[in-house]
Amino acid sequence: MPAPAAPIRLGVPTPYITSHGSKVARLHMYDWIVLVLLAVLDGVLNIIEPFHRFVGSEMMTDLRYPMKDNTVPFWAVPIIGIIGPMLIITAIYFKRRNVYDLHHAILGLLFSVLITAVLTDAIKDGVGRPRPDFFWRCFPDGKPDYNNFTTGAICHGKASVIKEGHKSFPSGHTSWSFAGLGFLSWYLAGKIKVFDRKGHVAKLCIVLSPLLLAALVAVSRVDDYWHHWQDVCTGGLLGLTVASICYLQFFPLPSDENGLWPHAYFRHILEPEGENQVQPTSMSRRNSIHNGSFHGPDAVEMRSTSQALDSMEAGRRQQ
Repeated sequence: MPAPAAPIRLGVPTPYITSHGSKVARLHMYDWIVLVLLAVLDGVLNIIEPFHRFVGSEMMTDLRYPMKDNTVPFWAVPIIGIIGPMLIITAIYFKRRNVYDLHHAILGLLFSVLITAVLTDAIKDGVGRPRPDFFWRCFPDGKPDYNNFTTGAICHGKASVIKEGHKSFPSGHTSWSFAGLGFLSWYLAGKIKVFDRKGHVAKLCIVLSPLLLAALVAVSRVDDYWHHWQDVCTGGLLGLTVASICYLQFFPLPSDENGLWPHAYFRHILEPEGENQVQPTSMSRRNSIHNGSFHGPDAVEMRSTSQALDSMEAGRRQQ
């Protein structure tokens, strides 16, 4: 009786930028278009006038904090929340050479930040909560003026400064930082297998480091008297929630057996391109995923489905 056929190791093309980059980008063309639309929408939300909530003379007691410069400037937030994580993701690509991972990580990161930005600015415009330093925005000369009947503040400050003074809730610095750095924490957790049950606390420190940086940005907003504590807490929760949703849209849970790569890469392995490559059966797919066979752009094990082996199997069944 002939020996059972040995597993055949068939190579799957390594997904480099040069070989698969354009294909992956085309498959997600509509996602990139949506990203552009989100950026435009966020720009419109920053242009329109926010709701001017009523501010009475008695309310000014809690809004007389001094006006200060930003410890973290506005221009630094995209560097912290977008460019920094992108550089880390790109560095991992040059080490692992997986364009699916690079593309989906950057796409997920941008979705995380832009969705958070749109939600944050829409809520800012709708709520119109005054900042803690609103008194000095409204009365830059320190001479208050109130309506005799309603006691409402009659501002005589610069219009753009007053407009910005009605955008306290939630904190944009905080939500952007937690969206970008929160996504990076998820990404690093999957890459270094922080939940492998081996108890390496150093891995946990690496994963929590981006969140610590985001938290420091949030604290600076309260220290600068640009936001109330409720603003930064809500902004952080909003950014981290959106980051979690966007990460899980593209990647498995970091604790998953195959949490190293995005979902699309496993589809690339299970359905390799080319007519000469043997497609795995549904049973071999399940076994491969269950046994953790997919640990990088190497190869997939599967049994031959040639007619000769089928006939031998049929002969043994007849005996």
